[in-house]
Formats: sequence, structure tokens, C-alpha cells
Amino acid sequence: MMKDMIALQLLPCVLFLTVLLAMSATSHAAALRLDLTHVDSGRGFTKGELLRRMAARSRARIDSRWSPPGRGANAHAVTAPVARGTVGKEDFNSEYLIHFSIGTPRPQRVALTLDTGSDLVWTQCFCQVCFPQPFPELDTSASGTARGVSCFDSLCAQGSFSLSGCAVGDNSCMYTDSYGDNSVTTGKLYEDTFTFQQAPNGKAAVVPNLRFGCGMFNTGIFGSNESGIAGFGRGALSLPSQLKVGKFSHCFTTIVESRPSPAFLGTPDNLQAQATGRLQSTPLVRNPESNHYYLSLKGITVGKTRLPFDASAFALKGDGSGGTIIDSGSALTSVPEAVYRSLVEAFESQVPLPVNKNNTDEHEGLLCFTASPKKKEIAMPKLILHLEGADWDLPRENYVLYTEEDGLCVVIGSAGEDNRSLIGNFQQQNTHIVYDLEHNMLVFVPARCDKL
Repeated sequence: MMKDMIALQLLPCVLFLTVLLAMSATSHAAALRLDLTHVDSGRGFTKGELLRRMAARSRARIDSRWSPPGRGANAHAVTAPVARGTVGKEDFNSEYLIHFSIGTPRPQRVALTLDTGSDLVWTQCFCQVCFPQPFPELDTSASGTARGVSCFDSLCAQGSFSLSGCAVGDNSCMYTDSYGDNSVTTGKLYEDTFTFQQAPNGKAAVVPNLRFGCGMFNTGIFGSNESGIAGFGRGALSLPSQLKVGKFSHCFTTIVESRPSPAFLGTPDNLQAQATGRLQSTPLVRNPESNHYYLSLKGITVGKTRLPFDASAFALKGDGSGGTIIDSGSALTSVPEAVYRSLVEAFESQVPLPVNKNNTDEHEGLLCFTASPKKKEIAMPKLILHLEGADWDLPRENYVLYTEEDGLCVVIGSAGEDNRSLIGNFQQQNTHIVYDLEHNMLVFVPARCDKL
């Protein structure tokens, strides 16, 4: 059976979530809170190194063709802290980790990448080919509530896996799931109890019968501080879907901060809490060929210039191609090549600084302007994403990064041959973003994420 499990491609998760959950075991009304920190936090990277790492991870995600796919009351609403992971300098992986435990009577720790671009929740177990992780891999034999999922279960056949089938001997569900950075996981599908810890009062949210993958063969680009991936997509096996929450949200601190920030599974108490701007909303667009979250992007304005592209340049096509995705797992926003060239021209015509052409290749083509420390606060053109029903006026720190090595860099990239646009997590910093699945809307408001 295993020889038929071919290694396809794995979608990098540009966000790590460290999740400490804030809900009692008996209460299902409050949101589960997850505290997030960026993967590179506290590692001593310069801003230039952070920029290169973001560009490399995002390029890996763009260069691959993402796998296509496979909702209510807050049945198991939970909240947890999201914290930045700690990885080595050469680990080009995700940004935010979610931490919880699996099994009974002694729950075992897992640390999973938060990824709205995939569905499966999985962690390493029964390892045959695996990447190093900083704590023991999950041992399902030590749990009194662990149960293998049959290959005849509907979720085995319809779980949006790259491949799935029956294991020889016990008819358990075998899967292979792939991602956009050439990483892959292959293993068995299990069911067990998840325990989400709550920091302040010591209570825990305990949720039984959740499905997850035990990754036995895991290769590709993974971090030194994670044990797997937590899919937050639209599919049936994602964490929001299994918890049956009608909403989930996150609020990311900046990549240069080490302070944690929250993510919520369920409905947050007050969306205006710690808000620093106006609350807006825009429809989520369904793509029958994908479980990603699409938005209706109508256009882009740089300073005084509305780029000469109408909504058709960003629209979802009838064959499932094109469109604009919002993604927690990619760092950089990217747009089709023609749009990117126009964006570069608009910035170059309005920024009174020379272009730094020396670092173009190192930054995967990002536009940087030569600037001394005295000129790092020079005025930059505004950047506005015109969405259906909303204008996302990005604050300067969400699209400009100054480094002594490179100057002032516009943190937007080209999608190359891909005709899709993508809104990455760098542009989402200090913004509380709510995925309202009940009403098929994305709600967002600028906020002090570390204060929520």
C-alpha cells in the first residue's frame, strides 16, 4: 500500500499558532482563544533576514499549484494564544504555531502550523521518515480513547486528500496530503480527544472524537519547533469544521515583535475591543474547485494612482483558476505579473529615492529603495486594496519594511505565471480578521493585537 502513496506537493504554512485555549470543558458559547507568536520571534534575525525568509517561503508557495479541496452554531468554541515558533536560520517554514494536546488519560503535546490554506489536522506518529521535533512524537497506544478510522469511513474517501485508501491487514484509512512547497505527509487517519489548555484559570476545553492524521512519512520543509499542521480551510477535516464553529478569527502581531496575539475558534466577545480603526466587511467567494478562502478584489491604488486593472484581473474564472485568496500561511501578498509591474512603476514614480537593484534577486524580485537611516521615515504612497464593499487602506508598516541592508522595501511580490492574487499575513498584521462562515463574510478591523 505504501509504495502507492506518491509524494506530491505540500503547501507551506506561513503562519505558526501557539494555542492556549480559553474555555471551560462544559461551556460551548464562548470563543476558544489561541495566542499566536511569529515563528522567527526572539531568534535575533535582522529585518533583512526576516525579509529574505518571508520572500523565500512565499515564493515556494506561489511556485506550486495548490491542491484543490472537499458548516452553524459554536458547538465547541475555544480560544487560545498564538505564539511565534523558534526555528533555525535555514528553516524556511511557517509563521505561527498552535499548541494543544491529544489523548487520554495523559494528553500528549502537539505543536501545529496554523494554515487556512489546507484542511487536514496532523502530527507525527509511528515515524518511519520524519523531520526532527523538540518533544516526543504522538503515541496513540498510550491513549485510552484513540481509535483508527476505517478506510470505509466517508471522510477517508472524501477528505480532500491527495491520495487515500485502505491499509493492508486492518482496513484503516491511509492518506497522503501534499502542499505547495514540495512537502508531503503520509500516514493513518485517527480519532481521539483534544485538550485545549487555558492559561489564566487552569481550566481546559476537552473535545472528544476529533479526526487527525498520524504522519508516518513526512518530508519537505518543516520547522524545528513544530510537529505537524492544523488545517483551517473549508474542508470537513479542518479544525473549525470539526469544532462546528460558525466563526473563527486571528489577530497577528508584527513580525518584528515577540509578543503573543490571539486567535479565536468561535465568536469573540467584542470585535471593537482594542480597535484602532473602522470595522469593515467583504463577502467570501466560493470556488467549487478549492477549499481556500477567496475575496472579491476590485482594484488597487498606490498613492495618487489607481492601477489600470479592473476587477477582471483579480476575478475567479469559471474553470477555478484566478481569483484572490486570503491566506494565513503565506507571508507576502502577491499579484499577477502584469499587475505587479504596474504597481512597481507607480511606487517608483512617487517615491523620491533611487531603486536598490543590488538585492533584487535575494528578495525574490521585491522592490527596494536605497535609503539611509535618516530617510527611513520618508513618506511612502498609500496602498489601498479595493474589495467588494470595503477599502482596505493598509498602514505603512503592513507593506513597507526598512532594513539597513536593503533600504525601504515594498513587501508585495509577483505571482509569476500564476494568475491568482493572494493577500498574505504581512499585510494582515495588527488587524483582527474574522472568518464569518455562517454569513459567508470576512470582517476586519485594525486593532492592537497584543492587547486583545
